[in-house]
Amino acid sequence: MLLKKNIPFRYILGKIQYELLVILIYTTIIAFLHEFDKVLPISIPLAIPALLGTVISLLLGFRSNQAYDRWWEARHIWGAIVNESRTLARQILTFTDVIEEGDDVHRFRERIIRRQMGWNYSLGQSLRRTSATEGLDKYIGKRELDAVSQYSNVPTALLEQHGRDLRRALENGWINRYQQVELDRTITRLCDAMGKCERIKNTVFPSTYSLYIHFSLLLFISLLPFGVIEYFGFLEIPLVMAVSASFLLIEKMAIHLQDPFENKPTDTPMTTIARNIERDLRQMLRDQEMQEYEFDRGAERNKKVFYVL
Repeated sequence: MLLKKNIPFRYILGKIQYELLVILIYTTIIAFLHEFDKVLPISIPLAIPALLGTVISLLLGFRSNQAYDRWWEARHIWGAIVNESRTLARQILTFTDVIEEGDDVHRFRERIIRRQMGWNYSLGQSLRRTSATEGLDKYIGKRELDAVSQYSNVPTALLEQHGRDLRRALENGWINRYQQVELDRTITRLCDAMGKCERIKNTVFPSTYSLYIHFSLLLFISLLPFGVIEYFGFLEIPLVMAVSASFLLIEKMAIHLQDPFENKPTDTPMTTIARNIERDLRQMLRDQEMQEYEFDRGAERNKKVFYVL
């Protein structure tokens, strides 16, 4: 995704460079024929393209709003994923007690949190139609990676592994039933967020709606030189290009925003969000380990004092 505040002008014009080239040739031919050869002494009232431009402006505005709503909903969903990932890590760290239970609980907690880190990356890669298992070996074991690779939906398989671990934790007494219910609710909300992302991904923006607006826009651009040639002469070339560029850029913006998971510069920054989640979860896990270490050291000191007394 584009994260810079100052977008290069070259990048903006690069999106419509071929369309502007065609418009330049088209308007130049009309201007020469009208001014010199008098072969094409055609002009139309300016009100006609102006009226058509007003209608297209309304349609483009409505289309841009709909596209932005899809993009904003995707960003809102990933904001919820950030919150739920932190909530899951916090619950896992505070519901279980490593000091009393030992290394088994520590491995359980680390396995859940590291798997959640991988789940965020896997979901983003799945939505972008790339390999959902790429890089997962850094977060889960080889056996688990082989197991989830058999699924067509890898993020779903990872959430299923969450559920299996919670069941084992309940059976072993590491968490009680109320804590298991709360953890399961958090995982359910993560599953709901994944389903919302898949709904946006799989719901295609109506192609006929886009096509009709595009044809109307081409008609407006083709009529515009004939409406302004009488008033501006050769100056109609930069004028038509500037007006056409404005409409074309708005159309391009709507096209890019309507698909927020297409691995384009304007899509939702899922990799960056997943990286931020990983940073937070690693800090939570490390801080918890340090607190437990300090608690152990304090307990040993208390024992020594007791023996001295």
